[in-house]
Amino acid sequence: MRFAFTDDQLAFRDAVRDLLAKECPPAAVRAAWDAPGGAIPAWAALEEMGVLGVLAPEDAGGLGLTEIDLVLLLEESGASALPAPIVEHAMVGASVVGARLDPGSVLTAPFSHNSVVPYSDVATHLLMLDSGAWHLVGRDVVELQPVSSVDHARRLAEVIWTPAPGTVVAEGEPAERVFDRGALGTAAQLVGLARRMILMTVEYVGERRQFGVPVGSFQAVKHHLADARIALEFARPLVYRAAWSLAMADAEAGVHVSMAKAQASDAAALAARKALQCHGAIGYSDEHDLHLFMKRTWALAAAWGDARWHRDRVGRAIL
Repeated sequence: MRFAFTDDQLAFRDAVRDLLAKECPPAAVRAAWDAPGGAIPAWAALEEMGVLGVLAPEDAGGLGLTEIDLVLLLEESGASALPAPIVEHAMVGASVVGARLDPGSVLTAPFSHNSVVPYSDVATHLLMLDSGAWHLVGRDVVELQPVSSVDHARRLAEVIWTPAPGTVVAEGEPAERVFDRGALGTAAQLVGLARRMILMTVEYVGERRQFGVPVGSFQAVKHHLADARIALEFARPLVYRAAWSLAMADAEAGVHVSMAKAQASDAAALAARKALQCHGAIGYSDEHDLHLFMKRTWALAAAWGDARWHRDRVGRAIL
């Protein structure tokens, strides 16, 4: 059995990484903090590359691939802190709607039964759950009440809406399965965020000097970074395993997703804390890019179930 991604999957990941490095640098994320409802960086290019339709069937205009193919791409979206509902659109929406949305569409969704929706200011459609039926509704027919968010580039709103027979796009799709896809996609983004913050910190401590030497040469700084890297390396395989389990419809997929989300949330939170310790106060200031990635981490660590919730789920499964 081959426990590795294919050359095509890795090449797709590299292409997305290069695209986001060019079209979604920290300056673009920072701009999303200050410009509600503005254009989403790289969204049109991601659509053109097929990223947004990875899980949609080929006969519906998608690529007809699986979560295994998408997980690496979502990891890259996390590493760039892409200010867009790519998890809700590409991972959650595609699994429910079963088709690729029209070019230019932006789909977002709440956290399963929750009515709080991220990126409501840039979405064109919302995917809502009511009495076991999934509804695809336009943003223009719902009322949005803003909710405070630590990450201003990931704005939240509570949705007030009225279900109608004409908006139903799927029935019988288990909410738990959809929730698992959202949790997995978020875990992948957290892995990307952890990697990005570690790399940012390595670069910073290699340049900053104290007592005539780079602060990265200090043993305490090395320990901080080693702790963060170890946590990341434990989380990443769990995320990939969960993607495989969902793609293969494994009976234990939900447990694997919860293991991945719990570990990824903790790993990214630890990376944020260690990065801030190594940067010092400058890392939390608005002028420094690190705070953009830390605050995205804090927001995603709580989304689609926090670490405690997912550990409880694993515990219930093994009792």
